[in-house]
Amino acid sequence: MGKGYVQVYTGSGKGKTTAALGLALRAAGAGLKVFIAQFVKGARCSEHRALERFEDAIVCRRYGRGFIRQTPSKADIAAAREGLREAAEAVHSGAYDLVILDEVNVAVYYGLIGVDEVLGLIKGKPENVELVLTGRNAPERVIEEADLVTEMREVKHYYEKGVKARRGIEK
Repeated sequence: MGKGYVQVYTGSGKGKTTAALGLALRAAGAGLKVFIAQFVKGARCSEHRALERFEDAIVCRRYGRGFIRQTPSKADIAAAREGLREAAEAVHSGAYDLVILDEVNVAVYYGLIGVDEVLGLIKGKPENVELVLTGRNAPERVIEEADLVTEMREVKHYYEKGVKARRGIEK
């Protein structure tokens, strides 16, 4: 693959995780190895069943008990810290070409992990590892360190008309 870069997918619009998963699928198709650490997501959903089909190329782990709507618990913090520790191991293991930290920006926003810890991972990553960080509210310091930043902006969403998350589309 050559040089690995740091990508950030952020913003209030839909599609950050979907973009990261699309990149994981593309990487696996090219013979690359992928590690995905999903922060604050606890529930198993359709994407996990699909990723199991690529178990030789893609490893996906969840570190959370679900989306946080109030003050995080000690269990939420412990799960996020374990996720960051395992993601750092994956980055430095030499076993993975692409490491995705899905919803890591949300974990930082809620204080589950510190922005300095994430910046340390970015700055210390091996030259050949591609690192992707997703989630709304990306810290400015993370955006400054990134090589590519994409902001998903919600223009219109059917949720406003009462449409619930649909299996295979949003969950």
